Amino acid sequence: MTADRPFLPYGRQRIDDDDIAAVTDVLTSDFLTTGPVVEAFEAKLAGVTGAAQAISCSSGTAALHLAALALGLGPGDKAVVPTMTFLATANAARYVGADVVFADVDAETGLMTADTLAAALDVAGPAAKAVFPVHINGQTCDMAALKSACDLPMVEDACHALGGAHQGPGNDMVPVGSCAYAEMAIFSFHPVKTVAMGEGGAVTTNDAGLAGRLRQFRNIGMSRDAGAFQLADQAFDDGGTANPWYYEMPELGFNYRASAIHCALGLSQLGKLENFKTARERLMARYADVLAPLAPTMRLLPQVAGCQPSWHLCVVLIDFAAAGTDRATVMRALADRGVGTQVHYLPVNRQPYYRKLYGDAALPGADAYYDKILTLPLQVGMTDDDVDYVVSNLAGVLGAGG
Repeated sequence: MTADRPFLPYGRQRIDDDDIAAVTDVLTSDFLTTGPVVEAFEAKLAGVTGAAQAISCSSGTAALHLAALALGLGPGDKAVVPTMTFLATANAARYVGADVVFADVDAETGLMTADTLAAALDVAGPAAKAVFPVHINGQTCDMAALKSACDLPMVEDACHALGGAHQGPGNDMVPVGSCAYAEMAIFSFHPVKTVAMGEGGAVTTNDAGLAGRLRQFRNIGMSRDAGAFQLADQAFDDGGTANPWYYEMPELGFNYRASAIHCALGLSQLGKLENFKTARERLMARYADVLAPLAPTMRLLPQVAGCQPSWHLCVVLIDFAAAGTDRATVMRALADRGVGTQVHYLPVNRQPYYRKLYGDAALPGADAYYDKILTLPLQVGMTDDDVDYVVSNLAGVLGAGG
């Protein structure tokens, strides 16, 4: 950091006194896990997204795993996943024994398109059983176009996009997570996300059957639904009444519950989602203004048509070769000046695990996108002066002024 300015990480939670009070209230209540606060958080998230149901869980990764389980994916199946995403999106298919076919992305936005999906489906063949579109940086895929490219179940990885909207049926804008074209949508509430729970995740869906499966898999696979009990001799007394202690585990599940402590923080934060979104929009507008003179060497991502973004990350596209430097040098120099940066993401198909499993893949759009991206600080507590400081130092490091 500099003498008069604290270090600016690329992302950081905003926790206020009311958030702390909400957590404290739970700590002095009868319910530290499950209970009314968890239910209230799920109801609030369903309202925010417009989905019929929201199922909370312990992380975004857990949410992706639950979705794969709920769809019944398994060995012999293939899931199409864009390679420009966090590891967990692809890993969710592997957790249940399915294979992954990586789709390419648009070289300017990092998003999977109908064309790149179609190409991946050609590779996958008839074993393709699901598609996991990923909304990245706060912008959304063209879900209508993706749906028109195939009739497979879709699970939207919307961990970057809570509070955003995209075109729905009839061209009306619908909230991200409303599942207008998808069976399920996934959210993360990691500290760098717009809404923080510490750790936490959720799945939204309009399908009551899927919601039931998600909740059961989240809770060790246990069921207390007397109507679904399979072993009547154990489940019921001589009069046909379910024994009060009884439960069954028809399928193997996991302890993926989100605690009431985490959900209290999430519920408080959801109440401020619009304020957080507005603050991030203002900062992105400032970035656009101060970056404009530095094009084409560095520029913000182009905005996607048919999308109202809820910005999670501020990503710039940089021609490092034209600037006569490389990304690692730029990142280290910025860190020395108190500016934290990151890269979102290394294409998942390049990871050692997946290269050993599937070999190298030709995904030129993802390669081009990856080669030029850099994530700059974006957090609710920043000011215009912070943005100016970031861009001035970036320009100076790149030799473009400042």
